[in-house]
Amino acid sequence: MGLLEDKSRARTFYRFLSKVYDRVNPVFWNESMRDDCIEMLGVKENDHVLDVGCGTGFATAGLLEHTRHVEALDQSLHQMEKARAKDELSGVDFVRGDAENLPYADEAFDAVWSSGSIEYWPTPVAALREARRVTKPGGRVLVVGPRRPDGRVMGALADSIMLFYDEEEATCMFDEAGWTDIKHTLMGSEYVNDDAIVTVARKPE
Repeated sequence: MGLLEDKSRARTFYRFLSKVYDRVNPVFWNESMRDDCIEMLGVKENDHVLDVGCGTGFATAGLLEHTRHVEALDQSLHQMEKARAKDELSGVDFVRGDAENLPYADEAFDAVWSSGSIEYWPTPVAALREARRVTKPGGRVLVVGPRRPDGRVMGALADSIMLFYDEEEATCMFDEAGWTDIKHTLMGSEYVNDDAIVTVARKPE
C-alpha cells in the first residue's frame, strides 16, 4: 500500500495541497479532458449524478453544465471548503464521507463519477462495489485514475506513493466489483502524455 493510501495521511496531504490545488491541477487534469470524460459518461439533463472525491469541485462544475442534479462527496474538509466557496457550485449538496462507505441509499443515482480519487482508496474494489450499490440498474460509472509509469523503477516508485495501475488491473478491479461493459481510454494533458486511465462501465440491469 502506498504512502497516501492511508486515509489520515491523505487528509493531511490535502490540507496543504488545497491551498494551491486549483493552480496545480491543470498540469495533469484540464477542462478539455474533463469535458471529454463527461461525454464518455453520457450525462443527461435529468440524471442524478454523484461525484465521489469531488475535491475543490472542478469536475462537479463540469457535471453541472449537463444536469442540475449533482451531489458531491469528499473526505477532505479543506478541499470541500474551497468547493463550497465557488459561486458556480452554490446549491450542490457537499457531504464529507468515505468512498468505501457511501452515505447514500441503494440505487440512488443514475451515474457515479470519480476523478483523481481512486489512487487514495485503500481498498478500491470495495469502493467500486459501493459505487455500484448506489447506482441504478443499467447506470454508469466513470473513474479517472493514474496510469502506472513505464519501467520497473518508476513503477515501483509510483506504487510506494499511492495506487497506480494499468488497463489489465483496472479491468480486474471493475469486474471483481460487479461492473460490466468495462472500457478504458488513456488520456493526458498537454504536459503529460497518457498519464490517466479513464474507465467507463455499466451496472447490470
